[in-house]
Amino acid sequence: MKVKLILPALTEAKSPFWRPIKYSLFPPLGLATLAAFLAPDDDVTLVDDHIERLATDDQPDLVVIQVYITNAYRAYALADHYRALGCHVALGGLHVTSLPDEAEKHADTIFVGPGEQTFPQFLADLRAGRPQRRYASSGGRTIHGLPPVRRDLIKRNRYLVPNSIVVTRGCPQHCDFCYKDAFFTGGRSFYTQRVDEALAEIDRLPGRHLYFLDDHLLGDRRFAEALFEGMRGMGRLFQGAATVDSVLRGNLIERAAEAGLRSLFVGFETFSPVNLAASNKKQNLARDYAAVTRRLSDLGIMINGSFVFGMDDDDESIFDRTVDWAVRHGVTTSTFHIQTPYPGTRLFETLARQGRITSGNWDLYDTRHVVYRPAKLAPEALEAGYHRAYREFYGWQNIARAAGSHDSLKHRAKHFFYAAGWKKFEPLWDLVIKGRRLDMMTPLLETVLSKVTAPPRLAPATVPAVLSATAG
Repeated sequence: MKVKLILPALTEAKSPFWRPIKYSLFPPLGLATLAAFLAPDDDVTLVDDHIERLATDDQPDLVVIQVYITNAYRAYALADHYRALGCHVALGGLHVTSLPDEAEKHADTIFVGPGEQTFPQFLADLRAGRPQRRYASSGGRTIHGLPPVRRDLIKRNRYLVPNSIVVTRGCPQHCDFCYKDAFFTGGRSFYTQRVDEALAEIDRLPGRHLYFLDDHLLGDRRFAEALFEGMRGMGRLFQGAATVDSVLRGNLIERAAEAGLRSLFVGFETFSPVNLAASNKKQNLARDYAAVTRRLSDLGIMINGSFVFGMDDDDESIFDRTVDWAVRHGVTTSTFHIQTPYPGTRLFETLARQGRITSGNWDLYDTRHVVYRPAKLAPEALEAGYHRAYREFYGWQNIARAAGSHDSLKHRAKHFFYAAGWKKFEPLWDLVIKGRRLDMMTPLLETVLSKVTAPPRLAPATVPAVLSATAG
């Protein structure tokens, strides 16, 4: 069987004039994971539309397309094209799960929820000539015993972070603005790999650098402890994501630092208790954000802070206050977002019920445009403040000021070059992307992520022999 797996791109990612680096960071692991279920003699092609030319003059037996909200229209156009050629087209992903009836109009088969359990059944049905229209994940979800990700299908030289990895699914938190709850409806919303399988997948990856794309790497303490214990001595440098409360609780973050954690995405989101309560982000309530930055900085871990603008308690002061706080507390990089009510979330339901949704154009649901009526801000002021926050945070003066907040000279230098390299040298990134040699930048990234200070050693009694532990 001839199979084509496609991740459609946004228009700006295909521009011949400008290719933002953010679209060349990670390969499409979801599709590579599904490819592992195909037969050894299947002819498989994986195309990431962000980093390569997508030819549409072929006629595979099966076309599988991953759909998220801001590529939905392109995904549907590709699906319609291949269906017209007589190919069997299957659609899956976050947007399909959120709006299955919309997606089903463009597909022969759709997948609702995570596909590890349903995709093998679909393949069996397809080969038997009786594929169903809809497969929905539910019940006892697991990622134990999955076949190895088909990394041979990934064009490593075209990504800055080819060694991306996912060892959990979902998140134990339930924030109103997050897609996750809709995607995992009907079954477990957070579960993990076996530790030995995760370590085996890590061992397959060349080089030193890893990026854990998990929503919450520290979400299951038992699993994370075992994972980090197994990674000690492997010489890895890795990045990941975690919540404010998990950084402050216990000594798990120290274990992560000993295993090689050098950069962490932290969802601060908002300073307002009213906003936190309204969005059900209870894990941040009554937490000392400054203590989070101090603890991470003391461990030599750089911080990518996430902040959301436009929640109901936000006024005109939110932009300057957020930038000033992030700079003063040594946040290395910041990801700013305009609150976006994704369909399928409780936030969307609330704003729709209140008559505050102002656009159904999915191209605008990119956290850069206002698609609802804010409570205390004009839409124009919200968009302008969002762009100003980016300009000011990544201004040379603020990059230097934030870098200077750290104690060691090495950490200051690492902060400065990481932040500047991310936002101030975009023409260089564009040149390397067009030359298809992003792999040349990986050693530089590893150098910047090298250890700042030796994390405090854990007492032997606090390091249990948990390599055989499993979770989920």
